[in-house]
Amino acid sequence: MSSSTDRFARTADRVAARQDARAARLAGEVRDFVPLAGSERALDVGTGAGALAFALAPLVRDVVGVDPVRELLDLARERALPNTEFVEGDGTALAFPDADFDLVGTHRTLHHVARPDRVVAEMARVTRRGGHVLVVDQLAPGDAAEAAALHAFETGRDPSHTRLLTEAELHELFATNGLVLVRERRGDARRDLTAYLDLAACDGEARAGVEALAAEDPRVLAERVGWFLLVRS
Repeated sequence: MSSSTDRFARTADRVAARQDARAARLAGEVRDFVPLAGSERALDVGTGAGALAFALAPLVRDVVGVDPVRELLDLARERALPNTEFVEGDGTALAFPDADFDLVGTHRTLHHVARPDRVVAEMARVTRRGGHVLVVDQLAPGDAAEAAALHAFETGRDPSHTRLLTEAELHELFATNGLVLVRERRGDARRDLTAYLDLAACDGEARAGVEALAAEDPRVLAERVGWFLLVRS
């Protein structure tokens, strides 16, 4: 089991509780950001306990959620809606035919994946031409020193974290895979340190080290999230 899969297996109930608390907000954000006719077949890559899938469900014909963590999928299936399906799978090698979906999305998952380029490539592959791809993720700062401090903080807090991508890196991935940007936005927030460490079950020496990093450079508690809506050319 990878460190990412192991971490989310251990903290599945916490992740689901946080998801439930934010469900209405996410649903509103998706509804406002993604133009949908209601007839779409959608895919949520890295669905976890189903956050994006459930936000999409009232807006599309049906939605499939894919994730490698069985414990999270079990929680998603407990909440399943009539037009949702949750399957175990790897976002870097999706078990779907080319052009199988009208909309493919991923929500806050790329920074947990060792090969985000392969995830984006797979998302593009299974999206029909003219269909939409939605990518939502935390962004790396443009300043190298700030980015290094944030990386040390995130990896200390959560061993499943790999690396945040900058906007420029994401734009390059999109272009490489024939994805044309049609809409984007960014949102800034400040994390509560205690709650953020609790969510990842960060304790003991690791917690003390991360708390010291936050005290030394409070900028690591700032979060910038990018939303990107793209069309498959």
